[in-house]
Amino acid sequence: MSNQDKVDTSSDVCIVCHRRRDEVDKMFHLTPTMCICGDCMQKNFDMVNQNNPYGAIDLSQMDPELIREVMGMFNGGSQPKKEEKKKAKKAPAVKEGEEAYPTLDPKHLPAPHRIKVELDAYVIGQETAKKKLSVAVYNHYKRVASGVTDIEIDKSNMLMIGPTGVGKTYLVKTLARILQVPLAITDATSLTEAGYIGDDVETVVAKLLMNADGDVEKAERGIIFIDEIDKIAKKDNAHSRDVSGESVQQSLLKLLEGSEVEVPVDGLTRNPMMRTTTVDTTNILFICGGAFPDLDKIIKERLTKHASIGFGSDLKDQFDQDRDLLSKVTTEDLRKFGMIPEFLGRLPVICSLKPLTKEMYIQILSEPRNAILKQYEMLLALDEVKLVFDESALEAIAEEAMKRDTGARALRAIIEEFMLDIMYEIPKDDAIGTVTITGDYIRGTGAPLIQMRGVN
Repeated sequence: MSNQDKVDTSSDVCIVCHRRRDEVDKMFHLTPTMCICGDCMQKNFDMVNQNNPYGAIDLSQMDPELIREVMGMFNGGSQPKKEEKKKAKKAPAVKEGEEAYPTLDPKHLPAPHRIKVELDAYVIGQETAKKKLSVAVYNHYKRVASGVTDIEIDKSNMLMIGPTGVGKTYLVKTLARILQVPLAITDATSLTEAGYIGDDVETVVAKLLMNADGDVEKAERGIIFIDEIDKIAKKDNAHSRDVSGESVQQSLLKLLEGSEVEVPVDGLTRNPMMRTTTVDTTNILFICGGAFPDLDKIIKERLTKHASIGFGSDLKDQFDQDRDLLSKVTTEDLRKFGMIPEFLGRLPVICSLKPLTKEMYIQILSEPRNAILKQYEMLLALDEVKLVFDESALEAIAEEAMKRDTGARALRAIIEEFMLDIMYEIPKDDAIGTVTITGDYIRGTGAPLIQMRGVN
């Protein structure tokens, strides 16, 4: 701003040479009480010109407002303060049509039996696991919402053990939907020690922040599910550094117990140019899950360690047919498997899930609220065709799923195979009214029963 725009007063003095306004040609105001004359300003620019590769800076060619801003930066007049650089943790605006996560209220938290009722509507069996999960989650969020300060309550992190396809991930997804809290699911197989190729452990918190729409407050009361946790067990090979095993367990300790973590705001990968924010993991519930193959052998060895000869001896094969052997797991068994004691100490709740039986497969097909057979019935109902599965068909599907030994995931693969031709042929004929799937059709020895419209 030039001297013509300011009131000519003798109180304007250059902060560099201390000459007054009437003694110089031009006087510029850096702030309402701070001035500099044109000669001193040009000397400052001349100093810059010595190392300026883009040409000399001419004071007479510059915009007065730009001059005032630049000189203010030289003298600290308009440089932002460090406190202003830190952005407050502010929740982003809720998008139109979306509902924000409700504030946790200990008086309105669903009781453990209510949580289990909701889980029963989606997950078949696993009664003990659902009960433990309901109580652990209820206690955790009661601790978070109540804000008790006189007595510190520890976190109820959980370790879920069970074969593939028994519902570990599905239980956690359903739980997060019931409580309406953000959820992040990640595989431990992608995690490595910091500095090596792979994901650092902080990426699991960054993923939770992304799922919480960047709201730190929502993320700090969310759930993180780390699947395939058995893949980071300690390796027996001591000749090479275990960057994806014991080192990852050590890195996860601070997250499980609670610490402040710097995570990127706009992505999962950190770099010097990306904005970061601090997330406190103290109130984040961590649930770890894994199949833990051959853990049953370790349990069996412990249970049959007594002498196998003489009176009172245990038979070595007495646990061979025990399908619920994982329920007898102890911390010592997990240590022999390769999990370090410090890691297990931060997962106080350990629950095992039972392998699926034939009866459970049949229930999974038709009883849950979003059962797979109900989904196909709805798809054909959109074509005004009724789809029926008789009892023999359900038994045949369950038997085939048990042969594949991949849990409930096998059910959809089996149904996709025999429903392919039906879904392809039905839209061709508008006269088809009912299609009945039989056990012979599932086993490949028969065909589906088709009934035309208007035929009794």
